[in-house]
Amino acid sequence: MGDFYLANEYWFAVFQLVTAMLGMGATLTPGDFREILREPKAVTSGTAIQLIMVPLVALAVIWGFGIVGGLAVGIALIAAIPGGTTSNIFTFFARGNVPLSITITAVTTLACLFTTPLILEFLITQYMPADFAMPRGQIMAEIALTLLLPLVLGMIYLRLFPQTAARFSKWVVRASLFGILMIVIGSASSGRLDWQAFGLTNIALVAVLIALLALVSWLVCKALRLRHADRTAIDIEVVVRNINLGFMLKASLFPAVIGQPDPIGDMVLFTLLLYGTLQLLIAVGLIMRGKRGAKREAVAAA
Repeated sequence: MGDFYLANEYWFAVFQLVTAMLGMGATLTPGDFREILREPKAVTSGTAIQLIMVPLVALAVIWGFGIVGGLAVGIALIAAIPGGTTSNIFTFFARGNVPLSITITAVTTLACLFTTPLILEFLITQYMPADFAMPRGQIMAEIALTLLLPLVLGMIYLRLFPQTAARFSKWVVRASLFGILMIVIGSASSGRLDWQAFGLTNIALVAVLIALLALVSWLVCKALRLRHADRTAIDIEVVVRNINLGFMLKASLFPAVIGQPDPIGDMVLFTLLLYGTLQLLIAVGLIMRGKRGAKREAVAAA
């Protein structure tokens, strides 16, 4: 399994990402995007935090702690990718503004076609080998084909087959979860997930990153006096990143080769997997906080 995964790592990541975006697209209509016009302040704030504040926080962590190598690249990838599709589900559980969450996810997903290569170039070029050149064109093409195209195809499916769209979305999302499982199993069986090699200090640094992202989002939303439901949606959107896209970009930038060690690529992969685990734990706390805030607002309005 380990050798087979290493030989096909990129396609495992592509499969996982395409199925996830198909599932998300099958839940979206053009009307969902009109939320931008109805709630410009919340959408603008959430998008700005995603595209500006998140990379700045990542830069502060990388510079502040003197992080280099694979961990720096992994953190940069986390900052460069948009919010994940599961953020919409978590927002629903937290009683946040789901249309706002969907809109920010869609806007940042569209924007990442241009912002992801720019952010990566800004954050990690200095940590790469001297002969390394950021493949901006390749990244943009891969985002368009594996992120935007499946999203549009999912929306078309919803338009043509509305009766079965919910079931279709459920099954392709399950397929994407299976893809994540295969990535974890394949990476583990190939011996590339080594907790001891990664180190407790690096684990703590990834935890610091996610804690700072949650804190900065909360402070900015609080300062802007957004409604509780809007704050909940934005906070979850900032914390829950599209790690699926991170896997695909990692496999593209640092393809695994059988029999050849890849300490930078392995460190990047471990950083993404660790962040993906931590973001689920943080999301649980945000869901509980969101529910309590929604109850308080309901009592105050009664």
